[in-house]
Amino acid sequence: MQTVHDKGARREIKVVQRVLKVNERMAEENRRRFAEKGVFVVNVMSSPGSGKTATLQKTLARLMPEVRAAVIVGDVSTTHDADRLAVTGAPVVQVNTDAFGGDCHLAAHVIEKAADDLDLEAIELLIVENVGNLVCPAEFDIGEDARVVVLSVTEGEDKPVKYPTMFRTCDAAILNKIDLLPHLDYDKEQAVAYIRQVNPAMPVFEISARTGAGMDAWIGWLREKIKSKLKAKS
Repeated sequence: MQTVHDKGARREIKVVQRVLKVNERMAEENRRRFAEKGVFVVNVMSSPGSGKTATLQKTLARLMPEVRAAVIVGDVSTTHDADRLAVTGAPVVQVNTDAFGGDCHLAAHVIEKAADDLDLEAIELLIVENVGNLVCPAEFDIGEDARVVVLSVTEGEDKPVKYPTMFRTCDAAILNKIDLLPHLDYDKEQAVAYIRQVNPAMPVFEISARTGAGMDAWIGWLREKIKSKLKAKS
């Protein structure tokens, strides 16, 4: 029985490796396509309930119309988040993964198809709001230029060390809901220290999507990234 189990495990590993390899090829195709159009793509990830959508609402409100932006929203079901983001005036494409098994992440081929519904010539920033999950989305390159993880103070301080791949592969972290700190038993310094433990060079933006506190630094970082992409195209 052990031998059969080992063979099964090896087959499973090979299948996973093959899936990831195909995804990597598609991600590179996406990256070339976005580069040709001069579109900066940011993959925003978090656990459910971190305030990711509220953060993106405030971000788009601050950037548009100066920055031409669009959004791809990933959820297992419903269009709730897409509806909220569409109010900003940005074109929004909804992807519901329950149509193909309820995947806990967006893969490169899904982004390719969703991008077909956008006029890439007319945008400079494409935000991908990934499915709420701190595990699966970190493992799938979608052809993005940058990855951002949103963590809220209503979650445990140890999330970065419990889910290190997510924080290790991201380019920036947003610590959201800081307006709630006076009402919580939450060690903000410890949370930031855990982030630094996993990814010492990653900037951490402490914000409140509800009040707008701390948004300037985050918006400034994003603007610089977009400018760099546009310069590279020209």
